[in-house]
Amino acid sequence: MDLHRNLFSGNNVIKAMANMHVRGNGLGGGFAVYGLYPEYKNHYVFHIMYQRRDIKPEIYPFLVKHFNVAKDEEIPTNPSKAIHDPPLLWRYFLTPKTEPQFSDEYVVEKVNALNTDFEGVYVFSSGKDMGVFKGVGYPEDIAKYFCLNEYKGYIWTAHSRFPTNTQGWWGGAHPFNILDWTVVHNGEISSYGINRRFLETQGYRCALHTDTEVIAYAIDLLIRKHKLPLEVACKVFAPPFWSHVDKMSDVEQKWINAIRQTYSSLLLNGPFTIIMAHHGEMIGLTDRIRLRPLTAGIQDNKLYMSSEESSIRLISPNLEKVWTPQGGEPIVGRLNQKVTTHSSDIIFAKVKT
Repeated sequence: MDLHRNLFSGNNVIKAMANMHVRGNGLGGGFAVYGLYPEYKNHYVFHIMYQRRDIKPEIYPFLVKHFNVAKDEEIPTNPSKAIHDPPLLWRYFLTPKTEPQFSDEYVVEKVNALNTDFEGVYVFSSGKDMGVFKGVGYPEDIAKYFCLNEYKGYIWTAHSRFPTNTQGWWGGAHPFNILDWTVVHNGEISSYGINRRFLETQGYRCALHTDTEVIAYAIDLLIRKHKLPLEVACKVFAPPFWSHVDKMSDVEQKWINAIRQTYSSLLLNGPFTIIMAHHGEMIGLTDRIRLRPLTAGIQDNKLYMSSEESSIRLISPNLEKVWTPQGGEPIVGRLNQKVTTHSSDIIFAKVKT
């Protein structure tokens, strides 16, 4: 992330991912880019996979009914022997036919409808001035396929998948997205069942056959719909252990108990590292005992986060600072602000009243 919002090429990101080639097995790779469509910055951009090409003619009437379509086109790709059986990939630049204050909720409803009501259709990106590009392949091959060397953004997130409990398919690759939130995830969410059931009571539909999907919907629920501060949302996912809570002040215990009671079904169990992003922020978070790796570094105005320090050093060898966060403690990068690594004081200031 460039903390001053300067756009930069993804070439170094692609290089860093290729350096971690052995962390994946070629069954999923992907990238999210922010600041991607400045000429359409006020439009929601749907990237849609058509696994059934014959269903595409049914989707345009649905979109026209609910949106004003400024432009639609096939997503540019560069066919490669490394990429097998890709779906048809299309993008639509849209403005909702609803009042502006309801636009985000309206878009989430339509994305859920497209993903569940039409067989073989998957909206894999739905935000403004950003886009997700992903599929079955190693990240460096996916980058070449989507011509990502031609794009620039001020935040890039990337992922190499090694699926264990779910199949490798185009929709199951990371990042996962809703509106402008994206999530990449390393590890396993063993609480997926209870997380999913809770989110479905809140109107979300989980249809992508992978545990990571619930994180994207959960962060949308907590921050957009329930208006929680980001640091508080992170404590929902990875709250302190009860042994730590016992040592807190009465005020601190009161709010952490309220969070755990209200959102117990959104606690993320299992070993995980996640990197979440949306416009203006990039957040790294591990499980409470840090069973999956996360390293952060800063150089000039750029914040780096990765599973391996080697991938950061490869593209920025002279880091001003490099560190490993504590388990459950988010690293937060915000535009034109100092990177924060300890959230407790921030949280207490925001919620003590």
